[in-house]
Amino acid sequence: MMTLYNPTVERVLSRLYAEARENDRQMELEQKAAAEASGDGSIDEQTLSSIRDQTFMAVAPEVGRLFYLLVRTYEPSRIVEFGTSFGLSAIHLAAALRDNGSGYLITTEQSSEKASRAAQHFEQAGLSDLIELRQGDAFKTLQSVDSIDMLFLDGWKPLYLSLLQQLEPALSPRCLVVADDIIRYSATLAPYLKYVREKTNGYISCEIPLDDGVELSFR
Repeated sequence: MMTLYNPTVERVLSRLYAEARENDRQMELEQKAAAEASGDGSIDEQTLSSIRDQTFMAVAPEVGRLFYLLVRTYEPSRIVEFGTSFGLSAIHLAAALRDNGSGYLITTEQSSEKASRAAQHFEQAGLSDLIELRQGDAFKTLQSVDSIDMLFLDGWKPLYLSLLQQLEPALSPRCLVVADDIIRYSATLAPYLKYVREKTNGYISCEIPLDDGVELSFR
């Protein structure tokens, strides 16, 4: 049986997706209320940060399955994820590693609250032995990583390009780079997309119009 169909993993994912739908609906209402209360539509950084810390920002189930398929097919030894959030994408990635019989995932999350919750979810899914969770600034927590076979970008969107460029010396030959939300945040991610789609930068890249959009780039 594939690990994604393991009853324990299915229960965890089903529960988290249900929580994500309700949670993110509430967070949208809070953000709208905060913007209206300000009078000019702006939200102060402290309030915005609090909302971000509570928002799941979960990958869609079909996108999670795509990540599972990519890992099963590509068989990376080391995956690095930027933006753990509550851990749904990491569970899909680690489930594929379990079924491959090798490899591990390093995932990093700025929010200590989210990192703590994600660690619990990994344990509940029975996948924590395949995941190293690093809490803090990704530019620091990933400084010492090398030989990255697959890089998954799903954290703060304006940082995609600068983090990719910092990690480029650590990317293995034939590294697969996966960036989420490229359609939803197309304006913010325009510099990133321009970079990976420019052949002189060493990538071949393709947009997958699934949910909020996924960019697959091969180096």
